[in-house]
Amino acid sequence: MNELKDIKITSPFTIDARDEKSKARTARLYTKHGLIQTPVFMPVATQACVKALTEEDLHHVKAQCILSNTYHLYLRPGTDLLQKMGGLHKFMRWDGSILTDSGGFQVHSLSHLRKITEEGVWFKSHHDGSKHFFTPENVIEAESKIGSDIWTCLDVLIPATAKESEAKKALAITKRWARRAAAKYHSMIPQDIKKNEDGSFTVPHSLLFGIIQGAIYPALREEAAKDMATLPMHGFCIGGLSVGETREEMNLALRHTTPHLPEGKPRYLMGLGTPQEILDCIEQGVDMFDCVWPTRVARNGQVMTSAGKVNIKNLVYRTQDLPLDDKCDCFVCKNYSRAYLSHLFRAGELTSHRLLSIHNIRFLTKMMEQVRACIKDGTFLKFKAEMEKAYK
Repeated sequence: MNELKDIKITSPFTIDARDEKSKARTARLYTKHGLIQTPVFMPVATQACVKALTEEDLHHVKAQCILSNTYHLYLRPGTDLLQKMGGLHKFMRWDGSILTDSGGFQVHSLSHLRKITEEGVWFKSHHDGSKHFFTPENVIEAESKIGSDIWTCLDVLIPATAKESEAKKALAITKRWARRAAAKYHSMIPQDIKKNEDGSFTVPHSLLFGIIQGAIYPALREEAAKDMATLPMHGFCIGGLSVGETREEMNLALRHTTPHLPEGKPRYLMGLGTPQEILDCIEQGVDMFDCVWPTRVARNGQVMTSAGKVNIKNLVYRTQDLPLDDKCDCFVCKNYSRAYLSHLFRAGELTSHRLLSIHNIRFLTKMMEQVRACIKDGTFLKFKAEMEKAYK
């Protein structure tokens, strides 16, 4: 893979402001479907849909980019069908940016149905038990058929608390697979990103992000970051965290990751969705986040507010003629009371899933708007402290 060293790429990413008291930064990332302002939270549309929400809802909550999953889309409805339909954007009627996870997490979560080899990973479909084989190369081909804006490399994910010897072995395979994925991507996608006079970028093709593993081990995280930084990637995913480790372990791993990544490329921490943890990571220079958590807990009656968590199942909310959060500008808070939402949830009405999910995702996208403003005016750590107090 020595030819990778000769490939020159431009990352369509511009840092607008940095926080003087931390590593937090606010920036612009351009894709073929437009501008993403960071830090950003990306709702998860695993199977071409954010659970219970429509494309109109996603625009209402001001989502800039959503995440979908190569593993699930490959199995159903099938990447050939998506290509025939004109790609995932047209299929689900979404005109914003889309990032696709390579499926490494799903293959990990189905470890009883998988077998990893040097060439790739065999797995059985959780739908019908049929056997399939993912390689670094055919995952890139699948993402091409999906037509997403940001592609990720196939990786080997293990529990964050796995033995160091196991983490080292998994990292070694991930590093080799990243080179194969990058070689496949660059054989398919000639680089034609142009920087414009106003500082924006014209991006006519999909971008490639490499995935950094290493579990909770500082030396492995540092090794992974330094190695990935040498490859022709437009950005970097920090994988293998938020999968069972403590908050302190995650922060330690991050402290040995972000300092070794190029300043001028975006950093995306995969699968993180709670306010406190997101703010921890922004403080350490992470730009992008996704998680199913805000919609999953909404389906269990839990919502986030500026004053902390609210569980709509609790008796106190049955008679409150108040919005979920009087500081929220979402459709739900403007139109419905806590009493009505409590009634819907208690009655088992599916509308409650939609309304609570709308609020939770808007809470996080609005929190990111506030973070971007605070980074620019130097009050990020104050904002973080206030949020930490609310979510103790």
